[in-house]
Amino acid sequence: MSMIVLLIVVIAVGFWLMGAYNGLIALKNQTANAWKQIDVQLKRRHDLIPNLVNVVKGSMNFEKETLEAVISARSRAMGAQGVAQTAAAETALSGAIGRFFAVAEAYPDLKSSQNMRDLQEELASTENKIAFARQLYNDTATQFNTKQMQFPTNLIAGLAKATPAELWEITDEAERAVPKVDLGG
Repeated sequence: MSMIVLLIVVIAVGFWLMGAYNGLIALKNQTANAWKQIDVQLKRRHDLIPNLVNVVKGSMNFEKETLEAVISARSRAMGAQGVAQTAAAETALSGAIGRFFAVAEAYPDLKSSQNMRDLQEELASTENKIAFARQLYNDTATQFNTKQMQFPTNLIAGLAKATPAELWEITDEAERAVPKVDLGG
């Protein structure tokens, strides 16, 4: 009788180990997939920037420094490795693009260009997709990290080669600032 109970306990522990291990692997893969979704959207944004630069090259008076800042920020963003470095580089690129559009407002030819409006719309849409992809990544990574720390799953996290996933964080204080709206016009 005690042999049967022992066998049932061993089988139950075996099933639990298998389930916990597979759960960690599933979350690990979901986190990797969520990161790849961010990567897809970032590539889309990186691919749109040369088109944007080409549209404004027709405006001979457009500020060279502004264009160079966008091109340089894009290069740094494309070469970034890991979550923290990518987040910092992409924040800088977002700032450069924002300054680019602010300067472009002073050029009536650019403002009225259909190509420029289309590219602005594409970039805005892509920025929204990036934000959603970052949210999904952080949610999935948080689930993965939590599962690794919870007892008793933490006992087999090493077997699953589970290491905490880095979260995408805002590192630029300007990005954290509350936007100021002035309706006093």
